Amino acid sequence: MNLLKKDFIFQDVNKLDGVGQKLSKYLKKRKIEKIKDIILNLPYSETDRSKINKINGLEIGKINTIKAKVKKLNFPRIRNIPNKINCEDETGKIDIVYFNSRESYLRKIFPINEWVIISGKVNYFRDRYQITNPDYVTNLSNQEYVLQNIPKYNLTKGINEKKYRAISEQVTKKLPLINDWLTKEFIKSNNLLSWNECFEKLHNTDESKDIKSKSFRRLVFDEICANFLTLSKYRKRIKKKKISKSFTQKISKRIISDLPFNLTQSQKIVLKEINSNLKKNERMFRIIQGDVGSGKTIVSLLSIANVIEAKYQCALMGPTEILAQQHYNLALKIFKGTNFKIEFLSGKTDLSKRKIVLDRLKNGDIDLIVGTHALFQKKILFKRLGFVVIDEQHKFGVKQRSELARKGGDNCDVLLMSATPIPRTMMMSLYGDMDISKITEKPLSRKKILTLSKPEKKIDELWIYLEKQINIRNQIFWVCPLIEESKILDFSSAKKKFDLINKKFPNKVGLIHGSLSKDEKDDVLKKFLNNKISILVSTTVIEVGIDFPNANLIIIENANKFGLAQLHQLRGRVGRGSKESTCILLFKEGLSKNSIQRIKILKKSDDGFYIAEEDLKLRGFGDLLGYQQSGIKTFRFADPLLHQDLFKLAERFILNQNEKINEKKYDFLLKLFDKAEIINVNDF
Repeated sequence: MNLLKKDFIFQDVNKLDGVGQKLSKYLKKRKIEKIKDIILNLPYSETDRSKINKINGLEIGKINTIKAKVKKLNFPRIRNIPNKINCEDETGKIDIVYFNSRESYLRKIFPINEWVIISGKVNYFRDRYQITNPDYVTNLSNQEYVLQNIPKYNLTKGINEKKYRAISEQVTKKLPLINDWLTKEFIKSNNLLSWNECFEKLHNTDESKDIKSKSFRRLVFDEICANFLTLSKYRKRIKKKKISKSFTQKISKRIISDLPFNLTQSQKIVLKEINSNLKKNERMFRIIQGDVGSGKTIVSLLSIANVIEAKYQCALMGPTEILAQQHYNLALKIFKGTNFKIEFLSGKTDLSKRKIVLDRLKNGDIDLIVGTHALFQKKILFKRLGFVVIDEQHKFGVKQRSELARKGGDNCDVLLMSATPIPRTMMMSLYGDMDISKITEKPLSRKKILTLSKPEKKIDELWIYLEKQINIRNQIFWVCPLIEESKILDFSSAKKKFDLINKKFPNKVGLIHGSLSKDEKDDVLKKFLNNKISILVSTTVIEVGIDFPNANLIIIENANKFGLAQLHQLRGRVGRGSKESTCILLFKEGLSKNSIQRIKILKKSDDGFYIAEEDLKLRGFGDLLGYQQSGIKTFRFADPLLHQDLFKLAERFILNQNEKINEKKYDFLLKLFDKAEIINVNDF
């Protein structure tokens, strides 16, 4: 194949005829910068221009196509008065109106006494039909170009359908014959299409709207494979050789025997998997997935004990200062009987203390440093960093993980923790570059949370119950979806609810939401943690990770508006102490079937993995907790729920055939879906 021809796909759009600087700017707004972006920008619908209508049968406000004779051209010489062409057929008359069009151009496309094809939106003005700035005007010899179902694309201001269609057709006509990276046998046996046939149909038929069509399924399969290949190659880069860590587990076993509880079987299995990785001569890159309260942190600390025994430094990072501080306090408690040197570092650490900590880290006088993302600033140097643990890592994508792996160094193992259970169908697509451990049990000491539902109209019944809870020193979360009242959405407002509750329980209520600064949030959370306030009114910002042992009641307003997995995460904010805990879901009347089903599932189960699977079924993959919001939505076309069979097929294909794939075809696939940049990161 002519390589130049193949490279055509990856050239800038301004290489196309008729695409200048101005049009390129408009296309960029639609994220169309390369010719491949036009290939992947599929039509979402069609405009039916196939039927020629008589003028007396036109539908006002709709797109119509007519065959009419040009009778008169009017070009007024007065500013802001439009040009007007009078046309007719045997049934009536119509005016074709143009604003800001050149006279010479209009004379060319509207020859007097000639029949023309005109297609556009019909209006009615001063007792006459009218089409303003029609989409198409052509002569009878070229009518087939207009008289058809024309693909409809999502466009931006400055680009009309006709112009974009000309660009798209130019690309599809020039599309080189790609030497397919799938064999004909594989394509046929899995009911797919060849690459070129796939894209020809996606742009020239209605198959782009049918997720079950052969062409769309082929596109989805390629996208999944591009993602899996990326993670597979990335995984090989990560798994660099390292010096195996030697330890006896003497310290960690003593810590386990001193714990006031027994480890669950899940925790024991995961700890064994981590220890095995640490002792290997390949760098570990593993994630622990565990439900809220399943005991991930204690497993990570036991692993840290083993690495410190092996004479390496460790770093434990939390997403917020308050959570990192909790990890630090737990580490001090767990490692009390050891001689481990432990320090804390965050953006708030004062400069004099910070300098001392940095010097001690560099000299190897600190065994474990706990802190926020500040730990990974370039100026922070370790003498012998051997293990990095990151909590709540689900908010980071593949590129961020590559940064993390690089900072750790070749001899540093990496352990990530996430309290967001991910359904099996999404596991490979999100975490295919890592080894995965699951903690599926909760500690026996952890009491089940009683989940109740209540209509909002009975909210007044809660005040006496809240007063009783406050009197016995229990604390309460009250969660609202919005910060301020919305005239459009019938949601509760956190600010309004704070004012209401504060009147009933003066000086006992705090408010936290996403618009507060980090320091303001931390200040309110610390007051709640230290039991200086009894009720915390909050938006969903409280759903991540922090332990509030005295909080044993959470009330969630408009519970029907939250996703199932998100409700489960919020519910996990209570039940962390020794007392029984309760979650009350408030809902409005007239719930949808899905909302009723979500509430039923939550009342029935506290298994995060089961809930995540059910949430995927009810809401779809794009809305799953933490996925869209985190900026790591991996797929443009594929959906792990709707295309489960293709995910399984792609996973098998990549695992079985990865080494056999022709590198040129493989590079083409990665470039097509913008994955090559990740693969080509050489410095980690």
